[in-house]
Amino acid sequence: MLLRLRVSLPDRPGGLGQVARSLGALGADILQVTVLERETGRAVDDFTVSWPGKVTPDEVRDRLSAVPGVRVEGVWPTKDLPGSAPDYDLLMHVASEPSRGIATLVDALPGLCGAEWSMALAGDVVRHASLGAPEVFELLEPPLRAATRAADDLRLMLLPVATHGLHVVVARAAGPHFHRAELERAARIVAVVSKLSSVLPAPN
Repeated sequence: MLLRLRVSLPDRPGGLGQVARSLGALGADILQVTVLERETGRAVDDFTVSWPGKVTPDEVRDRLSAVPGVRVEGVWPTKDLPGSAPDYDLLMHVASEPSRGIATLVDALPGLCGAEWSMALAGDVVRHASLGAPEVFELLEPPLRAATRAADDLRLMLLPVATHGLHVVVARAAGPHFHRAELERAARIVAVVSKLSSVLPAPN
């Protein structure tokens, strides 16, 4: 099974290798490592791993937390296969059919962001929703700029699309809160899509 692991570790020579060796000893095949931050003597990295057989996030967390100095911030399933270029694929699709740009964006964001669902809201009206999204969602005090927020058991990214009068909501039910590096990446993608898209998709 494919998993994403968010790990905080000491930012020193050999620290990343120690985590990699520990994952290998546990039978995990590391497919990708994404550096999210390196500050105050610690690093935060996302690992995408292929884990043989069935394993629960709690089991992974318990095993990896035994490594000295390592904190596991989240473990959650993913469908995002490393080695592809999903950002560019999305933008190519939008460029080829800009009138469906927002719909294409909303459908793609869960996979791009390791999330469960996303939707585009105009006020309280759902303009487009990905698979798994609720039929109704109330966004209280929509932010003027990209932001993260927690609501009930969800971790949210809120991404204004001012040119279309929309807010794109990306929701993660499992795993950690969205990191600021994830928010910045998503905001850049939304900004490009909003410029490429010339026509709003029709409501569902």
